[in-house]
Amino acid sequence: MSRFTVVAFFPAALLPMGLAVAASPQNPDSVLEQVIVTATREAKVRAELAESVGVIDEAALEHIAPAHPADALNRVAGVHVNNLGGEGHMTSIRQPISTAGVYLFLEDGIPTRPTGFFNHNGLYEINVPQSAQLEVTKGPASALYGSDAIGGVINAVTKAAPDSPEITLNGELGADGWQRALISGGNPLGQHSAFRLDLNSTASEGFREEAEYSRTSMSGRLDSRFAEGWDSKTVLSYSTIDQSGVSGLEEDDYRNNVEKNLYHGDIGYREVEAFRLSSELAYTPSDNSLVTATPFIRHNTMAMMPSWMVTYDPNIRDTEFSSYGLLLKYRHNFVRGEVIVGVDADYTPSEYREERIQVFRDGEIFTDYARTGELTYHFEAEQSSISPYVHAEFAPSERWRLSAGLRYDVFEVDYEDQLGTPNTDAAHFRPASQSRDYDNLSPKLGAVYRLSDNHQLYASYRHAFRAPTVGTLFRPGSSEGTTELEPVTSVSQEIGLRGIVAEGVNYEVAVYDMTTENDIVSYISNTDEGNDRKTTNAGETSHKGVEVSVQAPIGQAWQLGVSYAAMRQQYEDYSYVFSRFDPGCFCTVRENLNFAGNDISRAPQSLANVTLAYTPEWLNGLRMELEWSHMGDYYTDETNTQKYAGHELLNLRATHDFGEDLSVYARLSNITDERYSTYTSNQVGDEDLSYRPGLPRSLFAGVRYRF
Repeated sequence: MSRFTVVAFFPAALLPMGLAVAASPQNPDSVLEQVIVTATREAKVRAELAESVGVIDEAALEHIAPAHPADALNRVAGVHVNNLGGEGHMTSIRQPISTAGVYLFLEDGIPTRPTGFFNHNGLYEINVPQSAQLEVTKGPASALYGSDAIGGVINAVTKAAPDSPEITLNGELGADGWQRALISGGNPLGQHSAFRLDLNSTASEGFREEAEYSRTSMSGRLDSRFAEGWDSKTVLSYSTIDQSGVSGLEEDDYRNNVEKNLYHGDIGYREVEAFRLSSELAYTPSDNSLVTATPFIRHNTMAMMPSWMVTYDPNIRDTEFSSYGLLLKYRHNFVRGEVIVGVDADYTPSEYREERIQVFRDGEIFTDYARTGELTYHFEAEQSSISPYVHAEFAPSERWRLSAGLRYDVFEVDYEDQLGTPNTDAAHFRPASQSRDYDNLSPKLGAVYRLSDNHQLYASYRHAFRAPTVGTLFRPGSSEGTTELEPVTSVSQEIGLRGIVAEGVNYEVAVYDMTTENDIVSYISNTDEGNDRKTTNAGETSHKGVEVSVQAPIGQAWQLGVSYAAMRQQYEDYSYVFSRFDPGCFCTVRENLNFAGNDISRAPQSLANVTLAYTPEWLNGLRMELEWSHMGDYYTDETNTQKYAGHELLNLRATHDFGEDLSVYARLSNITDERYSTYTSNQVGDEDLSYRPGLPRSLFAGVRYRF
């Protein structure tokens, strides 16, 4: 089996439900024929899509050997995933860097979490380095996807089962106690089935004090063909993550004592267990039609101490949910197009417990905590959703391909308070037991025009939305009225041009204009009684930008990759009441703040990534790559009075293949030892910035052996 090829066990008829094989860096000429699975949950060539999709294929993932999802995803134009320690992260795709649930994380087209349970760290529940490929749809997705798909969709495609026995062992060591073992293998089971098993064991001490991190992941896949026209794909994923709390730093420590961590011991800890099982059954009654039914279950538990709350509301929270769902889809092809109709159903019971704790400090260092036994929240919530949709494509001529979709999402959440005692704590308002329901109709339109065999113009107009999370609704803190929050809605317009020029120079340019209304905003008010966190719908925001990507061979030995994005994100109508304690009058002063016309806080104005790869003819099997990564400046709060200046990073990677079976590789991150922050912020009215320092110069090396 070739190093850079994933061989599916079954013939092409099964490809719509299985693996998409994308163009590798060594074969850039086929970008228009690159196969994408996210748009319709089936294999589809890029040339038919009225959207911008970035792909990191298996060859690239193998060479990058990502220690963090950011290592791979930040190569896609307009995509930024930061590193908050371990595999913690926030995402910015046509949106600011934030924890907001405006992204949909998928595994083989199935959301890894149900609507209402978004986790901004959700990519650590996916086995990224052992995926077959990563697909990033920028902006709202097609009608096959519902809530949260506003900024973008990240889909991890699992590796297909092999057609012959194989085992790959991969060991890595690196800076700050980095250790990782990746084991992958598979084997046919008789003539009609095959399985694959991937294991990922990772541990790191972190470059900050007491910043340990570990994960164990297992992914299994079984591909089967029962009879002519009947196929199945069963995927099991399981991960445990144990992550220490890592604090932000004020500027003096950020500049001079970057390893400092204000959280010691178990302060800010996070323990996650994520289990997913799905089984897709596909029936192909004819060459023109396909029926798929995909039942799935999820089970997640998380025990954590929110690090951002230890200064004003220290607590430990335990969250648990289970999901039971079904995806039904029917696709019919006709002479000039296709129609897809389907329905997604999901039922998720959940439980949330929050206990007040007492934290202990030694100066500014948080050293320990004690449980008080006092529950501030304990509730159960059952969420049900059903979402029918239709997606159609039609080619009225050889040059045009039109698409349209409509999705209707209906949600109902039944919430039941389990404490049963009067709520007298103003800092922890507790809603009465109740039910909430939402519905949303999302139209999608698109068009692709083939200018020539090598150039395409596309345009899209799409509605999207985001339902409030269960935690936002029913864990309001000191805010009342959170159960009245409305869904966030968004309208996105996009036009793009892609193609091939000269000797295999691939390019894509996308221009977009997105408007979001009813944004859900959390902020902290400083009152004479302490700090209170508020949550509200806060108006309208505008997100505009241009994204450019180019891949170009330079002679026989060099390959250039460029991605660039320029954005302007502004508050159009964005106001709330801000409270602060004024020591002059020893009273609380309330201000009606409106930031209309200001740039959105923590929204970078530019992103860029440039890679220059060298594969010399004089040393077969060697590939070296220099990477330049750019983060533009951004304002750190809504007032636009302070900025983070951005940063530039250089990384070096090298891989040498000794024949088909043995490879060695190394990566040197942050060659110049640049001092930079992965996230810089401050609260309105606070002049002190908080910095999250990024990785210093660090060396990692590994060995990969294939049987």
